[in-house]
Amino acid sequence: MVITIVSVTDRRILKSQEAIKSAFIKLMNEKPFDTITMQDISDHANVGRRTIYHHYSDKFDLLDKLIEEHIDELRRLCKEASDLDFIESNVLWFDYFEVHYSFFSAMLLSKGAPFFRNRFLALVIEELEDEVNVTEGKNKGLTKEVILTFFGTAIVGIVESYFTNGFPRQPHIVAEQVGILLERNL
Repeated sequence: MVITIVSVTDRRILKSQEAIKSAFIKLMNEKPFDTITMQDISDHANVGRRTIYHHYSDKFDLLDKLIEEHIDELRRLCKEASDLDFIESNVLWFDYFEVHYSFFSAMLLSKGAPFFRNRFLALVIEELEDEVNVTEGKNKGLTKEVILTFFGTAIVGIVESYFTNGFPRQPHIVAEQVGILLERNL
């Protein structure tokens, strides 16, 4: 007989965690990361500081867990899109960016940007790695690392620009154009 233990997180815990994350993202959009205190997060989330410390050791841990949560979701979207072309898979990402605009704008426009940017770039390069062929075709003889860095940096730069300029174009248009560029060049 096999007993399966299912971990069910109390709704109150989930509600507290969501309130903490939302408050933190809101604060990051309002002021520099260095000036945000745990008391600020507590006040904005309407939870006690003890509740925050129950889930996160400090604001750096909260930031790290938030970043990892979104990186993991983007990675999951890549797996979901493995049978799609570049255009369709980029639309999935840009839809996700639009839904989580507040998080991504906070990460890309704040002092936390370099930390997030590096994690995001590593994810993009990881996801493009199997797409680069340097043994034949237009990339024959080129260095795979250079190609990956070039396209990874380009994609991250486009996403940064997308948030910096406040959605100058519809997300699907940007996603399609990035997909077309990738299809032409990889």
